[in-house]
Amino acid sequence: MRRLVLAVVLGVAPFGPSALPAEPDYAAQRAEMVRVIKDYAGQQGSAVAGGHLAPEVLRMMAVVPRHEFVPERLKAEAYADRPLPIGFGQTISQPFIVAIMTDLLHVGKDDAVLEIGTGSGYQAAVLAQLARRVYTIEIIPGLADGAAERLRRLGYANVETRVGDGYYGWEEAGPFDGIVVTAAATSIPQPLIRQLKPGGRMVIPVGAPFALQYLTLVELDAERRATTRQLLPVAFVPLTGRR
Repeated sequence: MRRLVLAVVLGVAPFGPSALPAEPDYAAQRAEMVRVIKDYAGQQGSAVAGGHLAPEVLRMMAVVPRHEFVPERLKAEAYADRPLPIGFGQTISQPFIVAIMTDLLHVGKDDAVLEIGTGSGYQAAVLAQLARRVYTIEIIPGLADGAAERLRRLGYANVETRVGDGYYGWEEAGPFDGIVVTAAATSIPQPLIRQLKPGGRMVIPVGAPFALQYLTLVELDAERRATTRQLLPVAFVPLTGRR
């Protein structure tokens, strides 16, 4: 009888805790993602000054849980260095592009930053780790509502979201120290230029929809004179709106 009981106990053991699938090691995946980003930044033609991204930007990329900002079915791919679909014909940007756009803004801890194109909220979450306040606009209500709930759930209390046409910016919240646009415009929107502080920076992809686009840096000097630099070819979904 004792041998029978032992056999029964041993028979059920594989269905206990040891049989449960292991939790993904997201921290290790983020560390690998940051390693890839650093490698890309060091390559010739990466548009990263000196081949090095700011250490604080890399630290934030290693902290923000990107897997929370992609659909459930894509969580296993969250830390691959490529864009992923998030619904409504939109994508979450490649991690390297998120890192370089954040780095180009030179965000300070007392800065207010405007993002055009919230998407799932990932870029806003990265910026929120660096800035005093982040304002983000999304034209698609379904994406905007989902991002707002996600950012609240994850504790990003310094991010304010809005549904609207990002071409016109967020005038009453400005002026901004930095503006990042995560969709391609055919030209640089003048309302956004007007909402930049003197000395401010804007990073925006510029080019025709589904054609050659360039990540472009706009800088305002103390007299509000704007200079622009094309940095590297990119592919973004088009900026949409009523204009």
